[in-house]
Amino acid sequence: MEPDGSIPPRRLASARSAISFRLGVSTLVVLLTCAVFAPVLAPDDPTRQTLAADLDAPSLRHPFGRDKLGRDQLSRIIYGARISLAVGTSTVVCSVALGIAVGAIAGYLGGGVDFWIMRLVDILLAFPGILLAIAMALV
Repeated sequence: MEPDGSIPPRRLASARSAISFRLGVSTLVVLLTCAVFAPVLAPDDPTRQTLAADLDAPSLRHPFGRDKLGRDQLSRIIYGARISLAVGTSTVVCSVALGIAVGAIAGYLGGGVDFWIMRLVDILLAFPGILLAIAMALV
């Protein structure tokens, strides 16, 4: 540690959290690249069916093989990155917007409103995420 309490850049670059961060950013860059350049990277049309070639084994032309309807699996995965990134991004944007709005209301009004909003948040945080997702799906 430095005298001011900071971590020197050389140690920070080799820290486990920095390595994890770099790995996460690298994965995101690869996914974004695949999503943006899907028409160029995909070897085949992901929706074109070739029923005669159903469940073909992996080959040089189709590295992941074909599915039951004869569609190229690699092309479907590459194009699926677009949908996955769109769903993930929209979920985060909606969550952030809702959190900011509820937090602003609680902070502005204060008092009883803040108390009850915080109790509601405590209840939501007390349940494991998967149980909350199942309950939301049922409702």
